[in-house]
Amino acid sequence: MKKLILSCLLLLTTCFALKAQDKQAIVKLMHDQQTAWSKGDLDGFMQGYWKSDSLMFIGKRGPTYGWQQTLENYKKGYPDKAAMGKLTFRIDKVELLSKQDAFVMGAWSLAREKDAPGGYFTLWFRKINGEWKIVCDHTS
Repeated sequence: MKKLILSCLLLLTTCFALKAQDKQAIVKLMHDQQTAWSKGDLDGFMQGYWKSDSLMFIGKRGPTYGWQQTLENYKKGYPDKAAMGKLTFRIDKVELLSKQDAFVMGAWSLAREKDAPGGYFTLWFRKINGEWKIVCDHTS
């Protein structure tokens, strides 16, 4: 009986540890994105996204499909470091939906010389080849 209880405790501890590691990996990815953006590095920022034609980005102009198209849209909207400003994320929720899917909700803000736009985001993360990637981004 003691072995059964100890086995169950070990299993629960392992599950909680794995969930914590996954959440930390997602938060780190977003921190890396924030850092890359603030350095004016759109290519670095895009490393957090699934490099696929199936990537979906939903903004105020509606959905965009594909990693390359999303990058091109960012380059049009933010042509230089001054336009990009300093990005800050506020992460309000990271919820693991399964071993390979997660939901993230929060807010973003830019500090720029002449303004400070901001808004909210919801992200669907998927673990692909052992790495968490954004597969759908809805940002307003």
